[in-house]
Amino acid sequence: MVSIVDALAIDTGMEPSLVERIMRTAPIRYKTYRIPKRTKGLREISQPAVEVKALQRGLIQILLRNLPMHEAATAYRVGMSIKDNASRHAGDGPILKMDFKDFFPSIKPHDWAAYCKQTSLLTDTVDIRLTSLLLFQRPKGSSVLRLAIGAPSSPFVSNALLFNFDQLITEAVAKDHVVYTRYADDLTFSAPRAGHLRDVEKVVRATLRGLEYPRLAVNYDKTTRVTRKYGRKVTGLTLTNDGAVSIGHDRKRALHTSVYRASQGRLNADELALLKGMLGFANSAEPQFIEKLRQRFGDEVIAKIQSYPIPKKGKPPAIVAPAPEL
Repeated sequence: MVSIVDALAIDTGMEPSLVERIMRTAPIRYKTYRIPKRTKGLREISQPAVEVKALQRGLIQILLRNLPMHEAATAYRVGMSIKDNASRHAGDGPILKMDFKDFFPSIKPHDWAAYCKQTSLLTDTVDIRLTSLLLFQRPKGSSVLRLAIGAPSSPFVSNALLFNFDQLITEAVAKDHVVYTRYADDLTFSAPRAGHLRDVEKVVRATLRGLEYPRLAVNYDKTTRVTRKYGRKVTGLTLTNDGAVSIGHDRKRALHTSVYRASQGRLNADELALLKGMLGFANSAEPQFIEKLRQRFGDEVIAKIQSYPIPKKGKPPAIVAPAPEL
């Protein structure tokens, strides 16, 4: 059987000796920085060096891409988005949301090794050791390797290692007519009535205690129960009481204003870049709203924003169109 080093050498075109040398030093070849979280605080992102990322992408192609992922896991999957995650909870029933604490950093090399041995994915101890070095980061000042937020391979590893958890939770809560999905570290449960959700937290705790790997904990500060009275949101999208999924009133109003300002040439390059991204988000989650913007501002304005090449320097040219009255 071809070793992982030889397989990666064939995939990347590198010499086997170079591949092994990069793998052995991969845990310290990361650049770490922090970005604001969606709510509050900062999120630590660790980007692997170019040569490490190349080998991680190679490992995705030859090994990780085909690992089984449970249907309840909706993040990092081709052809799926946050809308797919939210749509499974559409309706007017109550929602329970839970969150893993330090999700990626809690997954360690021994979890990967246990998975490889249990599934016979890898049987050679050298292959297991070298892939562990390639897949996990050692933060500066620490001796502990962990899964990095920012490595292209991390999503595949996390979804594979959570397969048993997702399966156990799905089967357990289904007995009470509860629907479960997991988007990365966000766990969402929905049911026809609040009483159906009564035992879900207990089920999650018991399942986590019984897992051989990985060892995860729930961030109970983020556990919330939401009913139709207070507005239900799942992975940033609003669940309407008529069973639809929406980007929400506030986002629509902000987008409407930004498109109007763009039509007047009043947005700078950074604002246009943000608007272009938000239009893409809205189009994937609620395409009918984009059609309303087209009717309001015209096809040409929307098309120019969607295809706008953001310049590196200087003031961006105006996207001019007849301005409707607000």
